[in-house]
Amino acid sequence: MATQPPSPSPSPTPDRIHVFWHDAMLNHDTGTGVFDTGVDPGFLDILEKHPENSNRVRNMLSILKRGPISPYISWHSGRPALISELLTFHTSGYVNELVEADRNGGKMICMGTFLNPGSWDAALLAAGTTLSAMKHILDGLGNMAYALVRPPGHHAQPTQADGYCFINNAGLAVQLALDSGCKKVVVIDIDVHYGNGTAEGFYRSDKVLTISLHMNHGSWGPSHPQSGSVDELGGGDGFGYNLNIPLPNGTGDKGYEFALTELVVPAVENFQPDMMVLVVGQDSSAFDPNGRQCLTMEGYREIGKKVRSMADKHSNGRLLIVQEGGYHVTYSAYCLHATLEGVLNLPLPLLSDPIAYYPEDEAFSVEVIGSIKRSMTDLRLTNQIAASIKDLQECKHQSRTLARRASSKLFENRFNDHQAAAMNSLKPANTYQRRLEMEQQHGVNEFVPLN
Repeated sequence: MATQPPSPSPSPTPDRIHVFWHDAMLNHDTGTGVFDTGVDPGFLDILEKHPENSNRVRNMLSILKRGPISPYISWHSGRPALISELLTFHTSGYVNELVEADRNGGKMICMGTFLNPGSWDAALLAAGTTLSAMKHILDGLGNMAYALVRPPGHHAQPTQADGYCFINNAGLAVQLALDSGCKKVVVIDIDVHYGNGTAEGFYRSDKVLTISLHMNHGSWGPSHPQSGSVDELGGGDGFGYNLNIPLPNGTGDKGYEFALTELVVPAVENFQPDMMVLVVGQDSSAFDPNGRQCLTMEGYREIGKKVRSMADKHSNGRLLIVQEGGYHVTYSAYCLHATLEGVLNLPLPLLSDPIAYYPEDEAFSVEVIGSIKRSMTDLRLTNQIAASIKDLQECKHQSRTLARRASSKLFENRFNDHQAAAMNSLKPANTYQRRLEMEQQHGVNEFVPLN
């Protein structure tokens, strides 16, 4: 009887990205005006939509649902965050300010950042949806999750809004990871603007390494006092755990790849995180109206691959991706697609670049990145010196403690000697008694003259 051929072994399950989304986030209406000001000057026939409008996210949503990456996507519904969850990152005073603004019909919270009717509910959904994505990973239901959310969050600081952001979605997720037992979390932010809010929230923590690759834009006012410069290193226990990489205008695919290889990968290697968070903004692309960098789809794809490689090496593949900026309505969606292709580590691109080519002269970017690397080397040396000084101070403290103890013991011994002498002087001057004491002391029975 002929034997049956062996059944083929099942092919390994391909990687999937678990995408968390809720339609009601589209209800955040940012209005129209001159760019992001909300102002109608009165002499323009056509007023453009605010850059952070729902159309940009609609295209991201549709490209993941109907684009070539769709077979690799699993969809999950988001939820609104609880006020108690917001308070794990933000102060109660600030949250109350937002609640009151919503109750009163909305207002401009800061320049370009409008809380209109429907905005607060959308912000709660963005926060809760991001928390759901992180919990999905923490519960072991999937290694890679993407929170497709708006309004964005990485500029929101514990005490104030900034740059279109009300609630720091990524910051809440990081805190949830820490509260759930993660020892170290790394945040890699590739939005074109400095992730100042996330950095501020963990500025004094050595449990979170915040890394931001951004356009060198500096501070832009009271809502954004941080400069994003290399000397903003963290404070207290968090000194050395905030890594800013301000890149010169025009940095493109090669420049970003060089920065990741020379700065980000070694920093993550030293930190050894058990959870990774990638904060993505497609406003670093070559055609974004809100940035001056030159990333193309290929650059985003390579970033995705490198971050995935780091996650596989350090966090057992656990990676949360959180959406931030990206304001070119079409190209942002294409760049998101490319980023997730890289995260999936696909061997070939699924989608070609409609622009295909953008010239880049990376020489100046490489020079700047080299300078930042030298600054990091100096920082490590400074940290080593600081650690040595701390050890020396601890040794001195221990020596002083031992000296005090030794001095105290010496004093005790001298005190006991003087006390014994004093007691002897109080003993009766009885010759017989003194003779017995001397015999006992010297161990003799013969007569010992007593003076």
